[in-house]
Amino acid sequence: MRLTTKGRYGVRAIFNLASSYQNRPVSIKKISKEEQISPEFLEQIFFKLKKAGIIRSLRGPGGGFVLNKKASEISIKDILDAVGENVFPVPCTDRDAEERCEREDICSLTDVWKQFADIIIEFLSNLTLQDILDKNGKKYYDSLKEGQDFTI
Repeated sequence: MRLTTKGRYGVRAIFNLASSYQNRPVSIKKISKEEQISPEFLEQIFFKLKKAGIIRSLRGPGGGFVLNKKASEISIKDILDAVGENVFPVPCTDRDAEERCEREDICSLTDVWKQFADIIIEFLSNLTLQDILDKNGKKYYDSLKEGQDFTI
């Protein structure tokens, strides 16, 4: 399984929002600059995150985006789902797929892939922004203050 740029950038941008500003509105321009993400691409990602209820926007001077939930209530899986990221390692593990693998019923590895997918989904579902903030927040915040390049 490999996450697309959209999924990685979505998680990075939300982590930036959660870690840097203590629920004060942050502009796309600021996050774009700090994360080195195209502002146009970030707007597309934030549209999806807003639609999913993960973030909300505030208008006016000093406006921008804030988390719409506590960091402890937002899982990495929530973010990936919101931006349309597929976290299934192989097609037969996607239970919502319109087309099923023609070998699924006879394949010896189907159960292995499904167990693997379940582990990934459980891990991402149980890992919250708060967990990452608790583990890496200070290091990340310090790198932003110093202008260092740092990714998660």
